[in-house]
Amino acid sequence: MSQLLMFRQPLPATDRLWAVIAWQGRKSRIANIHASHEAAWADCAWRSRQVQEYRAFLASEQKAPLRYDVRQIRRAELPKSWSPLPALGFMRGQIF
Repeated sequence: MSQLLMFRQPLPATDRLWAVIAWQGRKSRIANIHASHEAAWADCAWRSRQVQEYRAFLASEQKAPLRYDVRQIRRAELPKSWSPLPALGFMRGQIF
C-alpha cells in the first residue's frame, strides 16, 4: 500500500520573510513565503507563467486573472491557519 506524504519545509527562524502575494481584483492572499528574495521572485515568475498558460480558459470562464507580486512581510502578519496556495487552485475556486 502506498501512502502520499506532504512535505512542507519549516519556516526559517527569522522575523522577516518574502511573500508571493496573489491578487484577484482587489482581494489578495499570501500564496507562498520564502526566506530569500530570489526564491520569492522565481516562485512569482513561475506562478505568473501558469496563469498566462490558462489565460484563454479564464476568459471563457469569465474569471478575473490573477496577478502576483513579491513583498517583504513580518512573521506576525502570516495568518495562523495559512497554507501555501496551489498555483492553479484558483481554477477550482480555492483562492479567496
